Amino acid sequence: MGSEGITQECSQKVANPGTATILALGKAFPHQLVMQDYLVDGYFRDTNCDDQVLKQKLTRLCKTTTVKTRYVVMSEEILKKYPELAIEGLPTLKQRLDICNDAVTQMAVEASQACIKNWGRPISDITHLVYVSSSEARLPGGDIYLARGLGLNPEIQRVMLYFVGCSGGVAGLRVAKDIAENNPGSRVLLATSETTIIGFKPPSAKRPYDLVGVALFGDGAGAMIIGSDPVLGNEKPLFELHTAIQEFLPETEKTIDGRLTEEGISFKLARELPQIIEDNIEGFCEKLIKVVGFPDKEYNKMFWAVHPGGPAILNRMEKRLELSPEKLNASRRALMDYGNASSNTIVYVLEYMLEESLKIKRENQGDNEWGLILAFGPGITFEGILARNLTV
Repeated sequence: MGSEGITQECSQKVANPGTATILALGKAFPHQLVMQDYLVDGYFRDTNCDDQVLKQKLTRLCKTTTVKTRYVVMSEEILKKYPELAIEGLPTLKQRLDICNDAVTQMAVEASQACIKNWGRPISDITHLVYVSSSEARLPGGDIYLARGLGLNPEIQRVMLYFVGCSGGVAGLRVAKDIAENNPGSRVLLATSETTIIGFKPPSAKRPYDLVGVALFGDGAGAMIIGSDPVLGNEKPLFELHTAIQEFLPETEKTIDGRLTEEGISFKLARELPQIIEDNIEGFCEKLIKVVGFPDKEYNKMFWAVHPGGPAILNRMEKRLELSPEKLNASRRALMDYGNASSNTIVYVLEYMLEESLKIKRENQGDNEWGLILAFGPGITFEGILARNLTV
């Protein structure tokens, strides 16, 4: 599994004392790269399915997702070892967890190592660990295996968020912010890691949503270092985390429905999900924006780091908030290059956001200092953080 990290630019803005900042980012992926153009034939071949109606439907879905490439743990070697994963109706939860538990740990270790390298301080300076995954289940949890894989101090304080779904990355960031601000001098490692093997199934007309998942989701890991009061000369803060809020929408529990069964995780997403997000997004964002007294509707003066749940969600947000097309560039690029990688994806969005910010700065188009980091998950739960970009 390969890992990558972002090259950090020198920060120009100073963080407020006692306020949490993102000090470094890192990411990692399995070796298997899937080109969207070749996905359909490979998927139907691997699952021994010749249903032409389903094949045509998946072909259409692959075009509408806007995804071009993704990384996945699944491989020919895995299917040869576990052929039952491609057979309908067999109990395969044990096999899936055996694969997933090892894979997410390996990816989380590599993403964390890339992040720590970018951070530039000794690994022994990490005081807290927040671990997020919806792709494994075990006792002890993945936080222990990640800590052991990295060689972290056994006295490190750990928090684990399981089965939070697509909002997990921002939820973890909110938790890490609270820890950093309430423990002066602390440095929190936030790690997320996901693989779609936990829900891999052969195509079936009885489960139409499965094809959406095949066309949209990817695997990988992400990591961040969060802390307050950056050490001048040793740390280069990227984003200041000013205010974080969470909100769930009553009576929407079945809109994103996931169940862990003997055949792995089964998901159902209601068609009205994009509409529900569109109907509620403006009110949620206004709660965050008012904290710093921004005038109403001046959304285009901000940056937008949005978890790309899918193109329909991004399109509806853009329309409802009347955002300029370039405002969601970072989210669209992450979706195109990595697919929806669940909790990890916000890390990839933030990396692209730094690139977009530098581009805007070079072209003298303003600095977009303030912005929102957003994600949506089961509940339906909205996670949001009002942030400052310290690199512009």
